[in-house]
Amino acid sequence: MTTPPFILAIDTSTLTASVAITNGTLADGVVRAVFSWRGAVSHSSRLLTVVEMVMAEAQIGFGQLAGLAVGLGPGSFTGLRIAMATVKGLAVATGLPLYGASSLDVLAAAIAGDWQVCAVLDARKQEIYAGRYRLVFGRPPQRLGDIVAIKPETIGALVDAPCLFVGDAVPVYDALWRQQLGNLYQAAPAYCHFPSAAALGLVAGQLRQQGAPLPLAAATPLYIRASDAEQNLERAAGSMRPIRPLDKTP
Repeated sequence: MTTPPFILAIDTSTLTASVAITNGTLADGVVRAVFSWRGAVSHSSRLLTVVEMVMAEAQIGFGQLAGLAVGLGPGSFTGLRIAMATVKGLAVATGLPLYGASSLDVLAAAIAGDWQVCAVLDARKQEIYAGRYRLVFGRPPQRLGDIVAIKPETIGALVDAPCLFVGDAVPVYDALWRQQLGNLYQAAPAYCHFPSAAALGLVAGQLRQQGAPLPLAAATPLYIRASDAEQNLERAAGSMRPIRPLDKTP
């Protein structure tokens, strides 16, 4: 009997966490179950309970999964470690392959249509994480350049055409960008501003078709910049951790 290609996807990179069961890709996939929540306590206190609940809702057992997916970030350092530790533990226990995608890639993947998208997450300390994408309907988003940590007022250096902005930095810097970018700026609806595990699972379905799992030993969060502790100890500048792009087709 062929194992159905169901994916268990987890993203805890922002204050809104998400777990989903999906089948297929962005072009032809199905979301079997999804649950998102935002709370004052750590995501770790609820994550495994939500995983059990979502799998029960989807009527899926671990033996029916074809893989696990995790949002790599950038985002909350603590949140990224929670999701990574959870999926690595599940991968070791089940032997399932692991797939990962940047949380900015996932934000862009949730937008439909022919657009340029600028995915932006609030990095605190008056900085944002940003990535620009080209969307073509029915295909994974194509990232244009690197994911970066920058000051919000310098976003114009990334934007040379009308862009749809998505991510939790949008409500924080909306007024600034409307004034600064004019017709080049458009904000996505509020419900689009957190990385959805449903979109992550469908992105992982694409990576599964491409035969592109993450080696478990090499799977690490995409931090972009150094943590406060690293900056205090080493005065380190942020660095880019390379990950596999979603689509290399120009």
